[in-house]
Order: sequence, then structure tokens, then C-alpha cells
Amino acid sequence: MLLFQYLVSVLESDFGPRNNANEGTMNWNLLRESLLNMLLGSRKINYRSLVKDCLAIMCKLYENCATFSDDLMHLENSVGVSDNDSNTSVAIALLEVAKNTCIAMQKFFTVIMELDTSKKKAEMNGCTRRADGVRTPIVELILDELTYNRDILHSFLQAYAEPEWKLEVVVQYLWKYISKPSVRTRRTNVSADDTTFGGALKFFSNITIARSTTKNIGAKEIQLLLVHGFQAYLSLPSKHSDEVVSSPSEETKSCSLIEICKDIISSFKTLRETDK
Repeated sequence: MLLFQYLVSVLESDFGPRNNANEGTMNWNLLRESLLNMLLGSRKINYRSLVKDCLAIMCKLYENCATFSDDLMHLENSVGVSDNDSNTSVAIALLEVAKNTCIAMQKFFTVIMELDTSKKKAEMNGCTRRADGVRTPIVELILDELTYNRDILHSFLQAYAEPEWKLEVVVQYLWKYISKPSVRTRRTNVSADDTTFGGALKFFSNITIARSTTKNIGAKEIQLLLVHGFQAYLSLPSKHSDEVVSSPSEETKSCSLIEICKDIISSFKTLRETDK
């Protein structure tokens, strides 16, 4: 675990300056030669398996840390014995290693997401070559894994704390299952082109769409996604609560904070009605 933390630290320190320079100059060569890009493009590793394994380990580590923390509190509150002092020290050390490894995996996912975004921009500007190859964006791989293994959905939403990319995952997950009406009526007068978090909330305010989407995802899963999406939205950096902020996918939050709050309340009211 310590070796993985060191690896992520090296990849991050190499990628960060290169990505910042690329944003100003649009020089894809800087990122093409980054350690991260060369690692992911290497034939010696299976990219999909790497992402899948890291996701499973991160979720498992988070679960273990939560359980371990409870056990540690019980150990510290137990009757003071000399043996307990050494046991507590070892437990704290192991807990910190696990927590830092979980954080390192979050950083690993984040830098790959940033690399995917920069590569997409380079492709749109015609800066890439055939030799750069084609690699599935990590967000799509994470969505696939969360879709087919919903047991880790809650752990992932709890463990992954980076707000911008967390919101991106939540938004894409929701829009993957939202049943868009084929014909717009007065009751479904919501633009299907608004694929933002605010747009998803407006769809959930309609009981017909909410009921259909609930069948596809599940009531518990939808509530988790909406809560964590709202939390991530609130955590986005902004000078004012109603200020427009851009997400990593270049979508613009067209709804103000007040509108988002109203829509989240309306969505949960609608979800409650679907249970009746």
C-alpha cells in the first residue's frame, strides 16, 4: 500500500505541471510524454482490469476503515492495560495506512479523469495522432462497474470525495437510466438536452418519469445518487452560492443554488409518492 501511495505521488507530481502547461499552450506532446499516459498506454498492463481492481480495493478499504475506526474506539475506551497501548498504536498505524491508500486511489482516478479530458480537447483540436491510440474514458469504466455491481455504489459515493468528478459520475449515472419522454407535454415540459444535475432533478419532479426510473435503478440507489450529487454540487468552488460554475465535462450549471434546492425537495417528494 505504501508503494502504491508513492507511485501515485510520482505520477501526480509529473502530470500536474504538464497539464497546467497544456491548458495554456494546448501542447498535447507535454501530456503524451507524461508518466501517467505512458503507463496507461503500456501493453504490459490491462487498463480495464487496473481500474476495476482499484475501484474494488478503494471501496473495500473504505468499508474496512469505517469498521476499524469503530473497533479502535472500543479498544481505546477499554480498561487500560499495558498490552492495549501497543495494540492501539499498531491499530492506529494500520488505519492511517489504509486511509492514505484510499486517498491515493482517489487521486489516481482523478488524474486519469483529467488526462481523459485533456486528451478529448486535443482530439477535438486535431492535436492527437493514430499512435496515441484509443482508450475508454475512466468515467465510463467506473459507471459500468457501478452499474453491474451496485453493492459498491454506496461505498464509492462515500469514499470518493472530489466534488467535480463525483458530480460528473452521479450525473452520468442518472442520465443513463432517466426515461426521457418521447413527446413533450405540459407535465413533462423539461428539455432533454439539459443533461446537467439540475436537468436530472427536473425530470425526477415528474412522477411518471420518477416511477419509471425507479424501476430501472431502485429507490434506495436513486436517493443515494441525489443526496451525494447535491452534496458534491454544494462543494463545488464558487465565489457566491448562485454563481455559475463549470464542471470538468464543460457543462455549465444553468440553475442557481436556490433552484437546485427547490428541485431536490420536489424530487424527494415525488419519490415518496412513488412508494404509495
